Amino acid sequence: MLKIGIDAMGGDFAPEVAVEGAVMALAKIDKESRIVLFGDEPRIRELLKKHNCSADHFDLVHCSEVIEMGDHPAKAFVAKKDSSIVVGFNQLAEGKIHGFASAGSTGAMLVGSMQVIKPVEGVIRPVISTLIPKLIGRRGLLLDVGLNVDAKPEVLAQYGFLGSIYAKSVLGIENPRVALLNIGEEEGKGNAQAKATYDLLKADERINFVGNVESSYIFAGSYGGPDPDVVVAEAFVGNTVLKMAEALYRINFKLGGGKPRVMNFLRPVLGRIIPKLYYQQDFWEAMNGENIGGTQVIGINAPVMIGHGGSSARAICSMICAMERDIKGDFPSKLRAALAEKNA
Repeated sequence: MLKIGIDAMGGDFAPEVAVEGAVMALAKIDKESRIVLFGDEPRIRELLKKHNCSADHFDLVHCSEVIEMGDHPAKAFVAKKDSSIVVGFNQLAEGKIHGFASAGSTGAMLVGSMQVIKPVEGVIRPVISTLIPKLIGRRGLLLDVGLNVDAKPEVLAQYGFLGSIYAKSVLGIENPRVALLNIGEEEGKGNAQAKATYDLLKADERINFVGNVESSYIFAGSYGGPDPDVVVAEAFVGNTVLKMAEALYRINFKLGGGKPRVMNFLRPVLGRIIPKLYYQQDFWEAMNGENIGGTQVIGINAPVMIGHGGSSARAICSMICAMERDIKGDFPSKLRAALAEKNA
């Protein structure tokens, strides 16, 4: 049985939204999957009763402590050994659960990822990634979106390899196109870091490197630029792109009067000119962070996902579904095999 570990105490509105999101996810995950909730068991049972949901649908692991958002991540991880995050990571390391996700302290989640689960041997630095929507309907991957600012070229180049393996194993893309986010498409563009990274990516025969990509083409798919499936960026830039995309969704949502705005007057024309292009609700819903659920920590020995502190029940539900997808993709073992093949 596949077991999905969820920190019920993580997030600004926990445990209420975490439990509600878990209840919502029951109808979306496979029957062979099981959600394991870590946290205050009496409170969790009370909330499940409120939602008319039997606790028998879940595995409950009682934890007497919580790592708060204001706690020092490393110190709290050591001091609060019975917190939902620490207990969750320990069970993940022991194989009692197959993946762990939380909308709680990002710092504590990274401490657990690095110190308990640990990086896969051969990974220079793990990275945080997020899925990005494409106008033609499929999804791509953007990394780094917040972990390693000022990463060295060899670290960025390895992101391309990590992202390529993830896209194959989890997203089902047979030969992912890897691109470097830059200020122009031509070879030789960018600063010294970008130029050095380009050369390393170009030389890596394990990946399908398609060159530089401008930010205006990240979401455009085959109708502009090199149409990348994996976009490599250092954390400062990647996080800026992510936050801008989130803002665009909110603006579009507001203009639509409380729902994603659909340019209906353009759809008949665009549908004839570019049949595969869909300026419709699906694209904007794919950009909605609540439908993505969280960011993946890539390069460690087990699936870990970090949600936004302000996650709603819908976002928690999406996080659980995304974690199930990641567990099924078995990315860590495929990454270990790929690195072992390289070193053989």
